[in-house]
Amino acid sequence: MMGERTVSQESLFYSFNLERHVPADHLLRSIDRFVDLSDLREQLRPFYSETGRPSIDPELMLRMLIIGYCMGIRSERRLCEEVHVNLAYRWFCRLGLEGDVPNHSTFSKNRHGRFRDSDLLRRLFETTVARCIAEKLVGGEGFAVDASLIRADASRQHVVDHAGQLPPASASHAVREYLAVLDDAAFGGATPVPPKQLAVADPAARWTAASRDRAFFAYSTNYLIDLDHAVIVDVEATTAIRQAEVTAQRRMIERAHTRFGLWPERLAADTGYGDARNLSWLVEERGIEPHIPVFDKSARRDGSFERADFVFDHDDDSYVCPAGKRLRQRRKHYREALPFVDAEGMTRYRASKLDCDACALKPRCCPNAPARKILRSIHEGARDMARDIATTDAYVASRRQRKKVEMLFAHLKRILNLRRLRLRGPNGAKDEFLLAATAQNLRKLAKLIPMPAMAGAR
Repeated sequence: MMGERTVSQESLFYSFNLERHVPADHLLRSIDRFVDLSDLREQLRPFYSETGRPSIDPELMLRMLIIGYCMGIRSERRLCEEVHVNLAYRWFCRLGLEGDVPNHSTFSKNRHGRFRDSDLLRRLFETTVARCIAEKLVGGEGFAVDASLIRADASRQHVVDHAGQLPPASASHAVREYLAVLDDAAFGGATPVPPKQLAVADPAARWTAASRDRAFFAYSTNYLIDLDHAVIVDVEATTAIRQAEVTAQRRMIERAHTRFGLWPERLAADTGYGDARNLSWLVEERGIEPHIPVFDKSARRDGSFERADFVFDHDDDSYVCPAGKRLRQRRKHYREALPFVDAEGMTRYRASKLDCDACALKPRCCPNAPARKILRSIHEGARDMARDIATTDAYVASRRQRKKVEMLFAHLKRILNLRRLRLRGPNGAKDEFLLAATAQNLRKLAKLIPMPAMAGAR
């Protein structure tokens, strides 16, 4: 006999326990253990008025943002719709069945005001780092650093050639933020070379062709991670050029030490961080072993002698060429003393023209010059140390472990769906990168630390 659903009048009372309808192995249930917002209201209290209508609960908005970034929901409008219908999302947000979901415009108003003024998202991220440290997931001995390009919310077609054609600062938040960071070493002040073109919608975004795709406007997200469990120790938003990424690396190392007392013994990175100044900063100022390939352009392809073929004599402060002759910094006496070091931090060692003219190796040494000249950086000691480290087994292990940061970037773009920014301006990029790094650390905690019931079952 075929059954038929009976249509009855709605009950006046329901007995519904939301806790029972969230699966025990749901990701948000595991993440909820590590979300501590107990002091949130005290942090934001100075930014709210004592009178007037009660605002939307800031904890509710933060929990919704955590859901959005953990689950790869990029649109805040869609996030509000998902929280409205999803029981697990309602449970995580402490809404119950009848709680009202705020309007999506509320996020924008708080983001441009209270959240940024109080630096709330930075504090939220650092809370997850502190929890990772408390759970013994951060060793603190080896760090890795890298950067990845994230497309900006800017069109290739709407560009101007120089800042004089930008709309007035009152036109948008992005233009005001661009003008505010012109001297910042992580954005406008990263290089004295002005950009060839600016995006009207987001002038702080940098036009870049660093990837295999067509050139596009982008920001860089910079990660400093611990090599033990790939926990993100710090994150920084910069313009998409190498000089800014080196600046971000220094800021993150110093901030990790100030906030958490972390001071790594070694730092793994790619060649972009291997310039002489940065290696000197790591070795001489911070005492960190650079497990970094040295950025060196002294190699030659014409078969002539390279700089590596010349031996440096530290005691005599000179180079010895393959023929046994010495190259010194200065062979003449001038009325006015000339500086030994140029603006780029390089010193020049020159051979005697008489020695080179009589040398049988001159065709292989300096065929197109009267005498051989060698450039040496004032930071060459740090470069030599990096070269020596590159021959060790520890360096090989660090190079292998450094791939963890690249895996985090792949997770960021493919799983969390952060291939393109929704927010504009440097502050918008900071907000998105902080929330994404927070979500990745929370997911890491949920993965590595099992639920108490699951731990007991094992």
